[in-house]
Amino acid sequence: MASINNTQLPSGILVSDQISELDEELTTPEGTALLSTIKNKNTSPKRGIFSFFTLLSSSLIKTTLLLWVVYLTNSFLYYGVVLMTSEFSSWQSKCGALVLHTNQPTDSSLYRNVFITSFAELPGLISSAILVDKVGRKISMVLMYSFGFIFLLPLMFHQNELLTTSLLFGARMCFIGNFKLAGIYCPEIYPTSVRTTGAGVAAAVGKIGGMICPLVAVELVSGCHRMAAIASFEVVIVLSAICVLLFKVETKGRELHDTVDVHN
Repeated sequence: MASINNTQLPSGILVSDQISELDEELTTPEGTALLSTIKNKNTSPKRGIFSFFTLLSSSLIKTTLLLWVVYLTNSFLYYGVVLMTSEFSSWQSKCGALVLHTNQPTDSSLYRNVFITSFAELPGLISSAILVDKVGRKISMVLMYSFGFIFLLPLMFHQNELLTTSLLFGARMCFIGNFKLAGIYCPEIYPTSVRTTGAGVAAAVGKIGGMICPLVAVELVSGCHRMAAIASFEVVIVLSAICVLLFKVETKGRELHDTVDVHN
């Protein structure tokens, strides 16, 4: 075409428009940090470790330890009541030697009791949702602990099946409510810089309570030490309530902080 028109082609290489557009998309702008991804991967573990040790700083260590105790005891109480429901259903057949065989609970009553008490989750969640913004986080948790204490107290002595199931229903309702209330309070009490780390570590510590509770809820009850088992739960409830009262702040209507105040 150039020879026909008696002209000279410009210098360069002739390429397709599609290839040139593709090159433009793949071209990395000048000044782009090519190692930014690598740097983020290298710094994220350090940032997580720093956040963890910030939880143990002088300004947050009291709050952190109290939250760990609250989460641990909440797991202990909730899973303990779940386990005691089945243990109490079979307790009479193991430890009530003077009771007639016809009055002993059957497998059907065991399943029925577990099924009924599982419905305590719904009113527990509803009541905690109502209380949390009405009376505040701390008072709501103390109220739940108080009612849970009252529900468990009569179980130190043998009760009939209907009353036992009703009391366990009420106790489970209170403890699942406290589980959720603590889950609301914990992220609010921490500043943004360590909020996720604080909530995650507290939840992890709480799992220890779930591992310990079978030693009380199963071993003591199945070993005919019913009173000792319930007394242990009552002591844990009192300890939890005291920890909640020791928190410095009520987060209801409080503005969330972004950074840790090192002067506190």
